[in-house]
Amino acid sequence: MNNVEYSFLITLLAGLSTIVGSFLIFLKFKDISKVICCSLAFAAGVMITISMTDLIPSAINGILQKYYLVPGILITLIFIIIGIVISNLINKYIPDVNVDKIGDSGLYKVGLISMIAIILHNVPEGIATFMTSTKNLELGLSLALAITLHNIPEGISISVPIYYSTKSKFKALVYTFISGISESFGAVIAYLFLAPFMSDLIMSFLLAIIAGIMISISTNELIPASLKYNHKKKSIVFYLIGSIFMIMCHLCL
Repeated sequence: MNNVEYSFLITLLAGLSTIVGSFLIFLKFKDISKVICCSLAFAAGVMITISMTDLIPSAINGILQKYYLVPGILITLIFIIIGIVISNLINKYIPDVNVDKIGDSGLYKVGLISMIAIILHNVPEGIATFMTSTKNLELGLSLALAITLHNIPEGISISVPIYYSTKSKFKALVYTFISGISESFGAVIAYLFLAPFMSDLIMSFLLAIIAGIMISISTNELIPASLKYNHKKKSIVFYLIGSIFMIMCHLCL
C-alpha cells in the first residue's frame, strides 16, 4: 500500500474506535442510573479536557503564527464563541422527542446532540489525521493513537444515553458507528477537495470552533444530565477521572 492508502486505513481505524465505547451497553448493571450518571460525567471530563489541553492550545498556536498575541487570542475566543453558538443552534433546532415512544426523551436528546457534536469534531479530525499521515506516516500513527484513546469515551457519550432511552442496542451501535465513520468522511473530503487549500490557519479556526461546541455540549447537556440522577459525588468523581484520563494520554503520547 502507498502512503495515501495507509492514511485512509489509519483514519478509518481511529474513527471506528468510537464503537469500542458502545461495548458498555452489553454489560449488565444493578443500578442503571449510576451507569448513566458516571458515563456522562466521564465523557464530559474527557471532552472539556480535550478542548482545554489540546484543541484550544493547538488553535492558539496556529493563529499566533499569523497574528500577534493579543489579536491572536481574541480571534481564538471569537471562533470558540462561534462554536458555542453553533452548539446552541443544534440544541434549539433538534425537535423534542415523543416521550410515549422513547422512555427518556431528555436522555435521548443528549445522545443525539452528542452524536452531532462528535461528527462535527470528527470530520476535521479526519482531515488532520489523513493530511498528517500522507506527509509523515509515523507522526500520523501517533496522532491516530491519541485520537483512538479519546474516541472511546466519546462513543460512551453517544451509546449510553441512546441505549438507555430507547432500549435498543442496534440504535446505539448505529448512532455510534455514524459518528465514528465521519472521521473517514473527513479523510475523503481532504483527499478530493481540501488538500490544495487547507492551511494551518484554517485548521486552527476549525479547532477553536470544535472546542466551543464540545465545551458547550459538556456544560449544557452532559453534566446537567449526569447530575439529574442525584449521584452528585459520583458525577464529580467520574468527571475528574475522565479529565485525568485525557491528561495521562497527553503525557504518555
